Amino acid sequence: MNICVIGTGYVGLVAGTCFADSGNDVICVDIDAKKIEKLNKGEIPIYEPGLQELVSRNAKEGRLKFTTDISCAARESLICFIAVGTPPGEDGSADLKYVLDVAKSIGMHMNGYRIIVDKSTVPVGTADKVKAAIREEVKKRSKDYEFDVVSNPEFLKEGAAIEDFMKPDRVVIGTDSVRAAEIMKELYSPFMRKTDRLIVMDVRSAEMTKYAANAMLATKISFINEIANLCELVGADIDNVRRGIGTDSRIGFEFLFPGAGYGGSCFPKDVQAIVRIAGEHGYDMKVLKSVEEVNCRQKGLIVDKILEHFKRERSRVQGFKGSSPSPTTRPLEGKVIGVWGLSFKPKTDDMREAPSITIINRLLDAGAKIKAHDPEAMDEAKKIFDSRIEYIQDNYEVVKDADALVVITEWNEFRRPNFEKMKKIMKTPVIFDGRNIYDPHEMRSMGFTYYGVGRV
Repeated sequence: MNICVIGTGYVGLVAGTCFADSGNDVICVDIDAKKIEKLNKGEIPIYEPGLQELVSRNAKEGRLKFTTDISCAARESLICFIAVGTPPGEDGSADLKYVLDVAKSIGMHMNGYRIIVDKSTVPVGTADKVKAAIREEVKKRSKDYEFDVVSNPEFLKEGAAIEDFMKPDRVVIGTDSVRAAEIMKELYSPFMRKTDRLIVMDVRSAEMTKYAANAMLATKISFINEIANLCELVGADIDNVRRGIGTDSRIGFEFLFPGAGYGGSCFPKDVQAIVRIAGEHGYDMKVLKSVEEVNCRQKGLIVDKILEHFKRERSRVQGFKGSSPSPTTRPLEGKVIGVWGLSFKPKTDDMREAPSITIINRLLDAGAKIKAHDPEAMDEAKKIFDSRIEYIQDNYEVVKDADALVVITEWNEFRRPNFEKMKKIMKTPVIFDGRNIYDPHEMRSMGFTYYGVGRV
């Protein structure tokens, strides 16, 4: 099939590339000329395992093209995917400006029957607005082209997007058109060889499904973080509790990992958006408001532990000297804090809403000097922190002469480091484990002062 994907961000680039890899002719469109120029040179603007190889192969074999010319793409493609951003407004609502701009452009240039697919995460009712925008442009041209608008939300996990697309848990198609449904089934058939996981439903239910899925996952994360915080207060261990409840098939282990909170491009934005949608319909989403509140608080809890630790250290030292502690607005002045992990999760360079941003900013405000390392997100971090922190290519150099290490992202290379080496080169062997990747008893037996999340 001839397909165009408008928007070459995370969702658009992965979808377009995977469709091309299954034999379709795909045109990826973006208004960012520099991005398109880089893509045509084989330079990928995001980090996603396996994507570079797929893009290079399909571009070389002529199935995948990149352009800024939406008019050509709309004329040549039977299916037009809209995969542009829907950034949140100040009130949490999704901004549909870019989605509707693309819809208008398709209406201006289409020359026959088209299926327009909303791949972007959009509020319930967006398909109707897209349909109206296209119809208006077609009418201006005095044409009577038929078209269908389909909702096809994405459920990709950053760091595993290729696998998720090629072997999906499910593919949701929202449409009332039998014709569009059959064509979409054909398009996705290469990914449905073992079992048919394609679900056809009405458009509004498909639009709601995406928000509901992300809201549910965000809820599980905030729930387990709440339980972890309570575990610390009552002397229980969240790892034991997690295993105790996760073995229940009704609950499962997925997304039951306590830590520094969720981030990324989906969960924060989508939770805010569904709360906003409910408010517009006079309904108060109390559970999801609490989910967001818990997550915001969770990002700061590890900093609270750091401040409390060094407060106790100051009191101990000043007690030895026989002086009373003096209050300070910069309690970490002179302290060097090492940070492992900047991206919001492993296997991505995405730092949107990453817990590391909140944590590092608070540490800087408290006077700390920050040395940080991340396998992929250093360039993104520079856009956020500029020269306010030091960027280190070697993770052991991060902890050299550091007063403490904070682990924020659970990259594999951080899981089993050389602890003896770390202990020798750190100024003080203190670890704040924001993802619970280390065993607290093992760490303490090796001489580290260890703080986890909900651990005893």
